[in-house]
Amino acid sequence: MATEGAQGAGAVGPEGRRWEALEANLRRVEGLVGRLAATQARRRRVPPALQGPGPELWARAATAWATEALANPAALIERQAGYWAESLRAFAQAQGAAPEEAPAPTGDKRFRNPLWESNPWFAYVRRQYEINAEAAMAAVAAAEGLDERDRRKLGFYVRQVVDMLAPTNFLATNPDALQKALETDGESLVAGLQNLVADLERSGGEPLVRLADEGAFRVGGNLATTPGAVVFRNRLMELIQYAPRTERVREVPLVIVPPWINKFYVLDMKAQNSLIRWVVEQGYTVFVVSWVNPDASFRDVSLGTYVEEGFLAAFREARAITGADKVNAVGYCIAGTTLALTLALMRKRKVKDVASATFLTTLTDFSDQGEMAVFLDDDFVDGIEAEAEAEGILDSFYMSRTFSYLRANDLIYGPAIRSYMMGEPPPAFDLLYWNGDSTNLPAAMAIEYLRGLCQEDRFARGGFPLLGETLHLSDVRVPLLAVACETDHIAAWGASYRGVQRMGSADRTFVLSESGHIAGIVNPPSKGKYGHWTNPDLSLPPDRWKAGAERHEGSWWPRWEEWLRGRSGRKVEARPPGDDRHPVLAPAPGTYVTAGPGRAA
Repeated sequence: MATEGAQGAGAVGPEGRRWEALEANLRRVEGLVGRLAATQARRRRVPPALQGPGPELWARAATAWATEALANPAALIERQAGYWAESLRAFAQAQGAAPEEAPAPTGDKRFRNPLWESNPWFAYVRRQYEINAEAAMAAVAAAEGLDERDRRKLGFYVRQVVDMLAPTNFLATNPDALQKALETDGESLVAGLQNLVADLERSGGEPLVRLADEGAFRVGGNLATTPGAVVFRNRLMELIQYAPRTERVREVPLVIVPPWINKFYVLDMKAQNSLIRWVVEQGYTVFVVSWVNPDASFRDVSLGTYVEEGFLAAFREARAITGADKVNAVGYCIAGTTLALTLALMRKRKVKDVASATFLTTLTDFSDQGEMAVFLDDDFVDGIEAEAEAEGILDSFYMSRTFSYLRANDLIYGPAIRSYMMGEPPPAFDLLYWNGDSTNLPAAMAIEYLRGLCQEDRFARGGFPLLGETLHLSDVRVPLLAVACETDHIAAWGASYRGVQRMGSADRTFVLSESGHIAGIVNPPSKGKYGHWTNPDLSLPPDRWKAGAERHEGSWWPRWEEWLRGRSGRKVEARPPGDDRHPVLAPAPGTYVTAGPGRAA
C-alpha cells in the first residue's frame, strides 16, 4: 500500500529522473544557441579567393569528365556499375540478405569503436562512406584532359570534402558521441556546445577549435625554460644568448634562426625535448633569434629586412660578444630558405662570417611544391596578396588554417569531435599549444616570398633579386648539413634534397629523419623514437638516394653534433650571456615571444 501511495503521488523512478536530466540539459543547449548566433554576427569576412578553389577548376574538371563520358562511355558505365554493386552489397549485408562480411581493418583511427564492425547500422554507414570516398578519389584519378597540377589540386579539395563528410563528424552517426551523451544524460552535449561557443567567441566567429589546454602552459614558466638572457634587441628580433652548462665551450658560437611563422620555443619546449638545452649541454655557446610578431606598421618589411636586421645583425652581435671570427648558423623552415639567401648575399659581398650552415626542413628549390602546391596557384595567392596589402599583414589566421587543412583529420575534425561532440576539454599537449601560438607576416615579405620564391622559383632558376644583388642557389658555398623529414607535408624531403644538390658547396651532407615537419626535428636522443638515413652520394635522384641510404636507429642530433664539432674550433672558457657593450636586457625567453603583435610585453 505504501508503494502504491508513493506511485500514486507521482514518484519518479531512476529512469524517469535520468530522462528529466536529459531534458534539462537539452534546454540548456537551447539557451546557448543565442550566444552562438551572436558570434556569427561578428564573424570575420574571409575573401572568396581564400575559401576554396575558384569555379574555373570545377569547370575544367566537369569538362574533363564530360569529354571522357562521350569518348569512352563504357569505362564510365563500368565504374558506375561497380559503385552500384558495392553499395547494394553493403545494404544487403546490413539487412541480413547477404552473407555478412566484417569490414576489413583499415587502421583508420576514426573507426576504432567496435560498433563500427559489430553493429549492422554503423557497419553499413562506415562501408558506404568508404565506397563513396573511393569512388570520388577514383573519379579524380581517371579524369582525362587535366594537367597534373589541376589533378593534384582537384584531388586535394575532393579529399577535403570526403574528410568533412565522414560519418564520425555527425552526431547521429558517431557511436562514441552517442554513447557518451546517453551515459552523461546529455551533459556531454551541453559541454560540447559550451566549448564551441567559447571557441567562436575567442576567434571572432570563425570555427577554430582549440587544440590544447591553454591554461596548462606558460612560456617562461613550464615552456622555454633554458636559462639565458636577451643580449640584443631591434625592432624585428631579440637575440638570446644561453647560459653555459659546461666549464669550457667550443670557440665558434652557434646562431639558431627559427621560422617567424611560429614562435622560437618549438626548439625549447620542455627540458627533456629541448634542442636548445641539449646543444648547450654539449658545450656550445648558443644564440637564438626570437622574432617580433608584426602588426600593420611592419607592412613594408621585406625578406631583405629580415636578412639585414635579423640574420646579419644576429651574426654580427654574436661575433662581437664572443670575439669569434665566424659563427655556425642554423635555419629552420622559412628561416632556412632565408639563411640560404643570406649566405648567397654574403658571398656576393665577399663577407666570410659563417663557418658552416645547418638547414632544417628547408625548401630552396620550389620546382616541386608538394602538398602546398594547392595554395600556390594564382587564384589563392592573388587573394593572399589583396588581403595582405589591405591589412598590412598576412594575419596568422590564414597560415594556421592553411596548415590545418593539410592534416584536416588530425588538426580539425578529430579535435572538433572531442571538444564539441564529446564535450571534453582540449589536452595538455605542449606541441599543440605551440602550434596555436602563431604569428602574422608582414605584407611585403609574404608577397615577395609567395611570388618570387614559391611561385617563380627564382632562387633556383634565374636568380632572386635581394638588396641590390641577384642571388643564385649555387652561390651558397659554405660547408652545410641539411636535415629533411620523411613524412613532411610542408617541406617535402625530395624537394629539400634537390635544393641541396643545387647549392655550390663542396662539403654537403644530407640526413633524412623519420616522421614529419616538427616531430622529425624535435626528436631528442633520450626517446629513441625516430631513426634517420644517410648516404654520401648526393648525385642520385631522391628515390635512388633513399634506396641506397643506410638507416640508423635513433635521433639525428648526435650525428649533427659530431659534424658540428669538427667545424667549431678549439675549446675555450665558457662565456656568460652578454658583455660590457651588450648588457642583459631581459631574462630568457625574452619579451617578444610573449608579446602581442608589434610590441614588447
